[in-house]
Amino acid sequence: MAARDLQERIKKLIVDRRLPSGAPLPTEPELMRFLGASRNSVREALKALQAMGIVEIRHGFGTYVGPMSLAPMIEGLAFRTVAGHYRGEDSLLQLLELREAVETGLVSRLAGRLPERDLSELTALVDRMDRQAEQGAGLAETDRAFHATLYRGLDNALLSEVLEAFWDAFHRVQRDLVVVPHDPWVTCRQHREILDAVRSGDSIRAEEAIRDHFGHVRARLAPVDTTDPQDPTRATMSAYDR
Repeated sequence: MAARDLQERIKKLIVDRRLPSGAPLPTEPELMRFLGASRNSVREALKALQAMGIVEIRHGFGTYVGPMSLAPMIEGLAFRTVAGHYRGEDSLLQLLELREAVETGLVSRLAGRLPERDLSELTALVDRMDRQAEQGAGLAETDRAFHATLYRGLDNALLSEVLEAFWDAFHRVQRDLVVVPHDPWVTCRQHREILDAVRSGDSIRAEEAIRDHFGHVRARLAPVDTTDPQDPTRATMSAYDR
């Protein structure tokens, strides 16, 4: 039986038995009998599924249903982005445009619909951005919290994970984004405009505010210097590891 077929049968077993994350899977001998496959074939299938986050192999304890998170997607997206960027491709821009398309399509659904609790939290986050800008501190984590809180009102766990994946992948390579000095007050103003538009219930204005925000980030995208005499592999990994 092909390795891919074994993986699909193990995934089907998890689905058919409705096993949640953390639930134990059948033992290795039981899987060998169930699948009609050798020990090595079963182990290879489980290793492949572990790489996808579908199963978790705990040596000395057994195999369990994995967290099934988007962590493998984040890793793949981040590596694809930085590798393409260092080949001179527009991979950073492509990733930004993907995130912009998702958020622009979502923000209009939130206009005028967020509960006061979320609006108060968003206001506090924008106020924190102002204080951080005054102190010369970085805004990245507050920016991230703002977007996470904004879309939390949609009550969609998968959407939240996807947006987090976009954010992680994009900011793994943020050292290559700035071509002009970044004005933190522009970021503060743009987030306050997003908040005001959502609070007022003006969906068109909210979409325009999101586009303005991403347009500002797009203007800061820098092409990689492919003429650097240093080892390009080392340069790429240095960016990826940050």
